[in-house]
Amino acid sequence: MRLLLRRATRIMVQQHVWIMIALVVDAVIAVAGIFIGPGFNMAGLLAVGPLLACARCNGRMTALVAAYALVLCGLLAAVTGTAGSRIEGYRFGMVAVAGAFAVLAAVIRSRRENALIKISERVQHAILRPLPAELGGVAFASHYQSATTQALVGGDLYDIMMTQFGPRFIIGDVKGKGLDAVGLCAAVLAIFRDLASGEACLIDLAGKMDARLSREMGIEDFVTVILAEYASGEVRIVNCGHHPPVKLSAGVQELQVMTPDKFASPLGLNPRPARQDITLKPGDRLLFYTDGLVETRDHKGRFFDLSQQTIAEALAEPDLDAAVRQLVSLLLEHAGGRLDDDVLLVLGEPDVTKETPPDEPIRPPVTSGR
Repeated sequence: MRLLLRRATRIMVQQHVWIMIALVVDAVIAVAGIFIGPGFNMAGLLAVGPLLACARCNGRMTALVAAYALVLCGLLAAVTGTAGSRIEGYRFGMVAVAGAFAVLAAVIRSRRENALIKISERVQHAILRPLPAELGGVAFASHYQSATTQALVGGDLYDIMMTQFGPRFIIGDVKGKGLDAVGLCAAVLAIFRDLASGEACLIDLAGKMDARLSREMGIEDFVTVILAEYASGEVRIVNCGHHPPVKLSAGVQELQVMTPDKFASPLGLNPRPARQDITLKPGDRLLFYTDGLVETRDHKGRFFDLSQQTIAEALAEPDLDAAVRQLVSLLLEHAGGRLDDDVLLVLGEPDVTKETPPDEPIRPPVTSGR
């Protein structure tokens, strides 16, 4: 039932659906007016079509519906024999005025929505800084896929920074969407950036982040996160309620889900995580992601299965960016071209030729990413 409701909601926000509804409603009114005859003239009700269209359509589409309503109004008057009468002129004028107001309302609404979308995109870009292409001997590629072009700012987050312990990375998902989620995302990233360089132990880092965040979150709020620390030949992670990463070993066309030994609750719910060490040899890849990847369904309600051979083949592309793009293509193909939730992907691969020598001072992270 929940899946059907989500699909119905996704369909009802599409512009062409509202256009069809408006056209059909006006057509039904016109046909009913013809059958009833001039005894109960229904021409004035044709204003319903443009008023419906302006709720979701842009000004141009609403104007087309308004013109369609005027054509039906004239046709109805001709068939019922009321054309040329003063009362019919009033009805035609009423439909025309309603159509004009509908077009104006659609234009104003579209401009406001576009302004809000631009603001939300700028906020998202300000919070989610682009990942560097390479940091501390690890190459990265990332991709953020919004559910729809009109989607609110989501709750997915990530960041990476160079510390005295090596590159440290965070990926997470905040409960909810919209401005509340944006505020919590900003708080999580600010606390991570403040604490990541001073805590030697990832478990202690998670504990202090939970303590700081608990003072800012509501009783039902939580944040699933993975904290990762890249070191020579391995990556150490602490998982607090997040989906586990998947590993693609060099020369092996099969993904391995790096499930932790025990489940830990998300931040905000007093987690007790354990550290997990994952061996990463040159050529091995580790994919971090948010729940939008594995919870995406196809038209039959089936989840996106990471065990598919095509996914391993996509992630094995020689270029990291190409591998991520291929994975996104497979996801969109599975979902029929539209997503119900935002998706954040981060693919990392160690590169020993670019590791920072032990006696070389640590340089600040590169700010331009792929």
